[in-house]
Amino acid sequence: MDLSLIIPCHNEAGNIHPFAKRVLECMGEADAPQTLELIFVDDGSSDGTFAKVLQLIEGGLSPRISVEGIELSRNFGKEAAMLAGLEHAQGSMVGFIDADLQQDPAISFQMFAYLAAHPQTDCVAAVQEERREGRVLKWFKHRFYKAFNAVGDVELPANASDFRVFRRNVAEALLSMPEYFRFSKGLFAWVGFNTHTIPYTPAERHAGDTSWSFRKLMGYALGGIVSFTTWPLRLILYLGLLTSLISVIYLIVVLFEYLIVGINVPGYPTLVCLILLFFGIVMLALGIFGEYLGRIYIEGKRRPVYIARRTVNQPSDDLRPEERS
Repeated sequence: MDLSLIIPCHNEAGNIHPFAKRVLECMGEADAPQTLELIFVDDGSSDGTFAKVLQLIEGGLSPRISVEGIELSRNFGKEAAMLAGLEHAQGSMVGFIDADLQQDPAISFQMFAYLAAHPQTDCVAAVQEERREGRVLKWFKHRFYKAFNAVGDVELPANASDFRVFRRNVAEALLSMPEYFRFSKGLFAWVGFNTHTIPYTPAERHAGDTSWSFRKLMGYALGGIVSFTTWPLRLILYLGLLTSLISVIYLIVVLFEYLIVGINVPGYPTLVCLILLFFGIVMLALGIFGEYLGRIYIEGKRRPVYIARRTVNQPSDDLRPEERS
């Protein structure tokens, strides 16, 4: 295969056939690959998404297009679905794209053509020109990239997305990292390689609603920071040094007032304030330590990142259970 497109799906039943139709339209363009592999990864959908994928496989799309469906045993998250597709991809170039048609397959083909014309480039990533989101969410995402690049061990392009196409050597580098907590944007930055960015504007969703809530996005962002930097641990160290210095200064002031000036220092309010201050710092430190320790504990179990209930790339009577780690 010239190009493998990995499509993570969670409750995207209304988008599967329109997405395939759009791919067929784009296959007639000059940038399109000669052979294409579509890998739909159903991440524990409850709306019949995989049944729609089976219809595509049984009906066929084109002699130039191979369709494969991977049904995970439950919802493991988008990162796990992306890894599942990556492990099954056969193309000399590989790409990620969403099923909701916010990301046009034609842009994937343009990225593929760019790589074919520029052998020195290993990856082409699409960067959003304008986010169609609320001001609050847009502000938080902007601050996330600023904070990540300020404290992280790698640098993320602003407004970078998982929408990209890359060569087989990049795919192999990503597969060589078996970590459980995956943050693809950071992994792409960590493995390096020559990356070219192109701007794009996402379209409206064709059908359905996004499964990304504000809470999930915040958790994903926190996980990305923890996965690629120990800065929160250093922050605790600096905070401890600062509070220790302030405590010593305050102790000197109290002793001066009591011994030299002769002022009786009230003890109860001061004691309560100091206890609350240090108790808050200790709880913050325990929370940060717990986040890192919990990740070490889960990583140490060596559980698979996902479990596939079945993988289908032929008529539906040819099913096989699989497990991938």
